[in-house]
Amino acid sequence: MYISALISALTVATTLVSAAQHSGRSLKHVGKADKHPSLGRREQHVQQRRADSFGYLTNTTTKFQVNGSAIPDVDFDVGESYAGLLPISKDANETRELYWWFFPSTNTEASDEILIWLNGGPGCSSLEGLLQENGPFLWQYGTYLPVPNPWTWVNLTNVVWVEQPVGTGFSQGTPEATGESDIAAEFLGWWENFVDTFDLQNRRVFITGESYAGYYVPYIADAMLNKNDTTYHNLEATMIYDPSTSYDAIQEQIPAVQFVDYWYGLMPFNDTFRAQLHSMSDACGYTDYITKYLTFPPPGPFPSELPGQDTDGNTLDGCDVFDTIYNEVFYVNPCWDIYQVATTCPVLWDVLGFPGSFDYLPEGASIYFNRTDVQKAINAPIGDWEECASGNVFVNGTDNSPPSGVSVLPGVIERSKRTVIGHGALDMVLISNGTLMMIQNMTWNGAQGFTTKPSDPFYVPYHDNPSQATLAAAGVLGTTHTERGLTWVSVDLSGHMIPQYAPSASYRTLEFLLGRIDSLSSTVPFTTDNYPQPNVTTLSNGTAPPTKKWRM
Repeated sequence: MYISALISALTVATTLVSAAQHSGRSLKHVGKADKHPSLGRREQHVQQRRADSFGYLTNTTTKFQVNGSAIPDVDFDVGESYAGLLPISKDANETRELYWWFFPSTNTEASDEILIWLNGGPGCSSLEGLLQENGPFLWQYGTYLPVPNPWTWVNLTNVVWVEQPVGTGFSQGTPEATGESDIAAEFLGWWENFVDTFDLQNRRVFITGESYAGYYVPYIADAMLNKNDTTYHNLEATMIYDPSTSYDAIQEQIPAVQFVDYWYGLMPFNDTFRAQLHSMSDACGYTDYITKYLTFPPPGPFPSELPGQDTDGNTLDGCDVFDTIYNEVFYVNPCWDIYQVATTCPVLWDVLGFPGSFDYLPEGASIYFNRTDVQKAINAPIGDWEECASGNVFVNGTDNSPPSGVSVLPGVIERSKRTVIGHGALDMVLISNGTLMMIQNMTWNGAQGFTTKPSDPFYVPYHDNPSQATLAAAGVLGTTHTERGLTWVSVDLSGHMIPQYAPSASYRTLEFLLGRIDSLSSTVPFTTDNYPQPNVTTLSNGTAPPTKKWRM
């Protein structure tokens, strides 16, 4: 995103079985919730502290306060939060405003920091992230009602979810941005207003996001770092999941057939069609390209001309393997989801209207943030809301900026304490090995790419599972690697939205981003609980899909 990975996984499994037996726990018990009807340790601790006080409520912020016990359909108190609109500049005549929802944390280690979460699109709402990924309450595909989220990032730090750029979600005004420099300038203007509203000056800043936020996050981070102003823009680290950071040929076309080969059981094409895909990949130069350039260390600077593309970057006739796969796969699995390719029928309904690849809302259901009662409860403007904007958020509908991986991202890595790039192994919107190729073509801190192939195990601690509604995995769940300030992590069994599909894994990557743990291979418990871990002396290798060509 292939046989050595299976051997590694078996080695890890054997080690953990032995460790669990040695510690007196069976694997059936390890990581399961206590039999008592009470909440797990993490949620008990958080709820107790949330009841103490509202530390951010002032005369200035009171108009933004959200009643945490009066959010429609949410039958529990989500705690202190604030939401509303703020302009993108201090100009009194500014009419463009961004909508946001801010949840303070009660974690004592978060007192000097603030984290920003951005969804992608472009034009997709960060309220998707809040409601279905890493917010304090979750309403996932196909589920009956919202539930508390034990994996909310608010347990670790102060988080603000921002609908941006202008034209996204509840945000107001006419889009005027032509590229990422405009987006970053607008965001920084909004950010200074937000910081002043909540007296957040001199906080350490973390910027995170997914998908098209692979543009947003590095460009905004670069703009903050260029300010050389720690009062408002004290950027410490960034993290982007399944990010758009390179050209479509790199992140979609070139690795597509290799991806289908590895996940052949999830895309069971017949031999004739599979041979057609390989013929296209070979003839268009994709097979040779990935064999030569997805190597560690890289062979040198990649050519500016990409295989299968014309001089304008358009895919040549007969070379669009990506769409060829997409157009065929729905015959064998009509509910196939490009965001998580292990998805099968039926299509689950979604309160935001877009379950994965589908635009589907059953008769009688409504889109949650499009409801007037919800809008009133969260200080949102009354009116139509879309998860992803049907209109353009860039003038003329085009972002004129080069991808971050060939522009600002290397400089952000060099000037930050940590940069994390994570990728779900089951994502085909943007393919894991395509993102790795982007890294191998990027030069930062004096060298090009990773000098050694990622192979370290990504370990997610065992933990209480307080509810069947929020079960999450533990153990070795992928592969990680760190060089010269950049950390890569491939997450097993996750689709495009890592906090949604692999919440415990996402929680662990955030602990690393915040500097709470020193490595994603660390076997220490989560910093918000002390659940006993198996006595493992070695974890062997990671379990991500391999990078070499692999065929049936």
